[in-house]
Amino acid sequence: MHKTIIAIVGLIGLGVSQAHAYTFDRSLPSDVANQMKLDLDFVASIEGSQATPLHQRIFGAVSGSIYKGFFESRINVIGFNSCGGGAAVACVIPWYGSDKMWVTKNYIQFSHPQVARLMVVFHESRHSEVNNGNWSHATCPVPFRDEQGNDKKSIWTGAPLAGEDACDETPFGSYGSSTIMLKNISKYCANCTDKVKMDASLYADDQMGRIIDAEAIRQMRKDLYQKVGI
Repeated sequence: MHKTIIAIVGLIGLGVSQAHAYTFDRSLPSDVANQMKLDLDFVASIEGSQATPLHQRIFGAVSGSIYKGFFESRINVIGFNSCGGGAAVACVIPWYGSDKMWVTKNYIQFSHPQVARLMVVFHESRHSEVNNGNWSHATCPVPFRDEQGNDKKSIWTGAPLAGEDACDETPFGSYGSSTIMLKNISKYCANCTDKVKMDASLYADDQMGRIIDAEAIRQMRKDLYQKVGI
């Protein structure tokens, strides 16, 4: 999902509402830009009743205004790039500006629900944090199998994950934080449809499988899955 590559493009807004702090690069196809705007407008509309402690620590409340501020305080420009090619969906290229996010045509090519695209967007926004070393990924184990003994694969592309830089060892990195965000939306969004909450839970559960450190897993399970009083 995330690759590091080199790209240079010019900047220009594409009619984005002044209510948004970000702009779209001239290179971004209009269909991708329009879908991203719809997705980001949706997340900005979320209303939540409460939040887990880890969500509070990373984002604050389950709130569209909080999510909007989180994203726009990190990403100022969204551009178009191959991000290394293949099935890559988005990337951040720190040495060309950590406040820029690059997306590929795959953002709209796959049949994934809206919350899955938002998972990618907020995953990449976490990579913009220079003060946190851009939250570099850990290498997934070899072999890398689920509880049923099946090889773990990307829910987005179906590609095997073993040996890839596609895991995290902390709840606060890109995979951990996006898992926490989606699971909280599934649990506490007050104005989401049942379908949105179901999708959020499904993709959060999948991303949880990318966390490979035992203590990080313990923290996240306690935060997201353990019932109060257990």
